[in-house]
Amino acid sequence: MKLKSTALLLTGLFVTTPMGAIGAAAPAAKPNVLFIAVDDLRPELGCYGVSEIKSPNIDQLARQGMVFDRAYCQQAVCSPSRSSLLTGTRPDTTKVYDLQTHFRKALPDVVALPQLFKNHGYFTAAMGKIYHHGLDDPASWSVPTIFPKAPHGAERAPADADAPPGKKAARGPSFRATDGPDNALHDGELADIAVKTLASLKTNTQPWFLAVGFIKPHLPFVSPQKYWELYDPAKIPLAPNPFPPKDAPDYAVLTGGELRSYAGVPAGRHLPDDYARQLKHGYYAAVSYMDAQVGRVLAELDRLGLRENTIIVLWGDHGWKLGEHDAWAKHSNVENDTHAPLILSAPGMKNAGKHTAALVEFVDIYPTLAELAGLPLPQHLEGTSFKPLLADPNRAWKTAAFSQYPRSQKGGLMGYSMRTDRYRFTVWVNQANHTKVDALELYDHQSDPQENTNLAKRPEHAALVKELMAEWKNSWPAAKPKSVQTN
Repeated sequence: MKLKSTALLLTGLFVTTPMGAIGAAAPAAKPNVLFIAVDDLRPELGCYGVSEIKSPNIDQLARQGMVFDRAYCQQAVCSPSRSSLLTGTRPDTTKVYDLQTHFRKALPDVVALPQLFKNHGYFTAAMGKIYHHGLDDPASWSVPTIFPKAPHGAERAPADADAPPGKKAARGPSFRATDGPDNALHDGELADIAVKTLASLKTNTQPWFLAVGFIKPHLPFVSPQKYWELYDPAKIPLAPNPFPPKDAPDYAVLTGGELRSYAGVPAGRHLPDDYARQLKHGYYAAVSYMDAQVGRVLAELDRLGLRENTIIVLWGDHGWKLGEHDAWAKHSNVENDTHAPLILSAPGMKNAGKHTAALVEFVDIYPTLAELAGLPLPQHLEGTSFKPLLADPNRAWKTAAFSQYPRSQKGGLMGYSMRTDRYRFTVWVNQANHTKVDALELYDHQSDPQENTNLAKRPEHAALVKELMAEWKNSWPAAKPKSVQTN
């Protein structure tokens, strides 16, 4: 009954919301937008060439769209990444570096991505995690955001009551299989709501922008047993580089405090192989569970005959370490954390099923969707529409993608990372004075794709470091933030 009442509430809002509050009806030819966000998803799916991951539904979407093989988030943690993507500006402009700050504190009048669509006659609605928990943006939506009644927290089983005093974790186990149906958990219920919402949108007179935010494979790795059974744990490979990057500053990659808040995690930085394999098994199962829910939403879009006039974009908010560099979770500038999946399907695409190796950034998603829908681009945007790549995936494109991550060490540091075609170059500066460089990192992806050895201090690379430093100084795109568009 709870699902039915939620869907009816949303349907009722479609009917009762005054047209004046959501803008005049736009021409029917305007494309709809299905905006699918996924939490903590690595770019490791069947469509990314990782055959051991069972992701048939996202793989099918990839065959109908374009896969961006080298897409990068602006900061590898939920709220900063999402705030950046949804405003089209970088963290140094949003001033969101943590999980508590709302981007409207620094940008009270910025026109967010869904808000732009709403301002131009679209009906905009969200369900699940789009903005970070507790930091929703009412100005973005025509109706209030809907959250499943099986919240993420419900999947965190109570902590071990028998743990020694002072040793009890704040949460229960980091992974487990459940016996119930898919919709007993958040993402399954979310898919139910999305399916019912699409049926309502079928009769809506306006074009629509529907945002659906899945939370798996975010910790805890909880999913129904049948998804665990898709994998043989004996065949799950462990990280090939379970050690910190050689010669990197000790703060570059931290151990992963997020995982440590769950019960039963062994002490020490390095996790035993058997426990690490169980974690990876849980992550894989959670990916397949989420994929099944995405598939239900896409199948309903097809069943209703809506796909041919709908732009679909699926993105993971950042990557995630599964034991690489002897660490877990995100929270760094390494490739495992900043590299994330991005798939886009648009009506009339001539290169469906193709991949592009062009460097793209999440700040590019806002202008791309706006351009595909024929909407004017606000002046505040700090990304570039990659619409031309849909016509020519091999064309010359950006020379670098930029990410950043703060650290509290040494009074406050900011690591600015530049990913070029061949190198990752990271500059750690004092947060109060960017001319004070504390450390440099340089990784050659041609010889060291796992970023295991920092070459920045080696004499034979001095000229290269000087060249990359000059490029970094000249290219860092947030050095001079643009004025904010207010209409």
